Amino acid sequence: MLFKYPELLWAFFLLLIPILIHLFQLRRFKKTPFTNVKLLQKVAAQSRKSSTIKKWLLLFSRVLVLSGLILAFSQPYFAKESASYAKETVIYLDNSFSMQAKTENGTLLQDAVQKLLQGLPKDNTFSLFTNDKVFTNITLMDIRNELLSLPYTYSQLGFKDILLKAKNFFSEDEKSVKYLVLVSDFQNRTAIQESDTLGNIQTFMVRLRAENLDNTVLDSAYIAEVNAATIDLSVNLTTTAALETIPVSLYNDDKLIAKTAATFDKNRKSNVVFTLPSNEVIRGKIEISDIGLPYDNQLFFNINQKDKIKVLSVSESDSEFLKRIFTEDEFIYADVQMNNINYSILESQNLIILNELKTIPVSLKNTLSNYTQKGGHLMIIPSFDANIESYNSFIGNYYSSSFVNRLDEERNVTEINFDHPLYKNVFAQRISNFQYPRVKSYFKTRTTAPKILSLQDQSAFLVGLDGLYLFTAPIVNTNSNFKNSPLIVPTIYSIGANSLKSPELYNTLGQKTTIDVKTVMASDNILKVSRKEYEFIPEQQSFSNRTTLTFDYNPNNDGIYVISEESRPIQNISFNYPRTESESIYADLDILNSNATLNNLTEVFETMEKDNRVTELWKWFTIFALLFMLAEVLIQKIFK
Repeated sequence: MLFKYPELLWAFFLLLIPILIHLFQLRRFKKTPFTNVKLLQKVAAQSRKSSTIKKWLLLFSRVLVLSGLILAFSQPYFAKESASYAKETVIYLDNSFSMQAKTENGTLLQDAVQKLLQGLPKDNTFSLFTNDKVFTNITLMDIRNELLSLPYTYSQLGFKDILLKAKNFFSEDEKSVKYLVLVSDFQNRTAIQESDTLGNIQTFMVRLRAENLDNTVLDSAYIAEVNAATIDLSVNLTTTAALETIPVSLYNDDKLIAKTAATFDKNRKSNVVFTLPSNEVIRGKIEISDIGLPYDNQLFFNINQKDKIKVLSVSESDSEFLKRIFTEDEFIYADVQMNNINYSILESQNLIILNELKTIPVSLKNTLSNYTQKGGHLMIIPSFDANIESYNSFIGNYYSSSFVNRLDEERNVTEINFDHPLYKNVFAQRISNFQYPRVKSYFKTRTTAPKILSLQDQSAFLVGLDGLYLFTAPIVNTNSNFKNSPLIVPTIYSIGANSLKSPELYNTLGQKTTIDVKTVMASDNILKVSRKEYEFIPEQQSFSNRTTLTFDYNPNNDGIYVISEESRPIQNISFNYPRTESESIYADLDILNSNATLNNLTEVFETMEKDNRVTELWKWFTIFALLFMLAEVLIQKIFK
């Protein structure tokens, strides 16, 4: 038993007063003469015995009355030792898209919010955070409206990130009782590990479960084929439901332009193809109607008027293969001989190729150095008779590169760096066995640039990054069959295509995106990105032939956005939510033996209430004192 005011227990020493009074009464008896002495002795004996019993009963009752009052004012109670400590509560509420799953009370998130509003004490102070919002030291009334209107987000904190973030909300007071309540469906992407724990913090994990996990997803879309007049748009769908078909609609802005039915195979996958005109700007939206998660029922994309990429080849060798790669529908290709260079047009090119020059003149070196510093892209193919000193004085500025010497030994090109940005989305799968191109002679090279293609002795054949690419061997037919290899088109085409990064069909939110806009900005002008009432300024860098935009933290919502300069639309860019939330795969919480896993929030609040429950006893001791006061009255009446 504990006491709220234990200092009042000193009052028990006051009980000595009635005890002393009763034990040492100095009351004198009156003498009364009686005629019958025998009768007097009998009455006197009876009165003395009765008086003694009465005194002891009165003493006992008064001591108990005072004891009851002292204990009542000391306010005794029964509770766990921790009940008297300060309490700290931190709640993580998952508001990712998977929490849109349906329950009988709405969605998982709506159900969790209602349980919080009903179960948390109205006056308790706590901290709450979601995947994108933080509320510290608040009560329910402070954030009631925010909770009821809490938006969903594509961001999902990992389990370790949740624990680290939660730990920052707790104080360093070792005596305070700390509660961490995690409310989520705990999808497998939270990456829970057995070592994840917060030590002495009591952690409650509330796993929310939907009634129906069936969901159909618009997975992806891509351009399957481009013809002179049409474009074939391929759309992939998956489902976890027992569906045979589902309608798929295609819109251009708000206008329905096509509709078809997706038929699912035994693996519950489907692919549909829409045919679009190739010469039309499309602000597209693909849509399905599904009762599962709403966020993946639409997919935005856009097809802009494609800007042609300017490519200039400065040659002292055959360049016909370049003309076949850089076709007129996508590129503006030009080839000039070394002695016919118009230096004034170099700055406006997106890609310049030095095609097997024997030496690089100083004037060209200076112009190209200025060109690359302003963001221009450069590809260098050395000549068989290249002047090493001339080349090294120029390429030494790029990744500390230099040719060491020429080796006249035949080697095969055997290794492809599939992870290099140049080959992003180029190969459908990694090729382990292909027709190896070969070289008869190559330059041994020192460089810090990453290898893109390597020879069988691990020497570099093609190196480069960020718009600067260097071959270490001539690819003329007398030295190499690379021109006849399947690798030449994807490699050199990608170098040209990456020199002006046009928007993809769509981009994924949460991933860093970089595009080039073919516009030259005035010194004080900026490009803005907008959608309806929402507008922001992305990170941007202006070059002599383009402006590069980088999207990292903005935007936050899917849709088609307009890139504009001074209210003049330039082109569109589309963003979609990542589809990882659509996976119905959940983490195993049993590996966390040190944490309590509960099925609903009500159990959490009941457990916390038991830990904090206090049984107050002062009322009982007050009643106890009153009863013995009544007993004293009865004693007075009975023993007259």
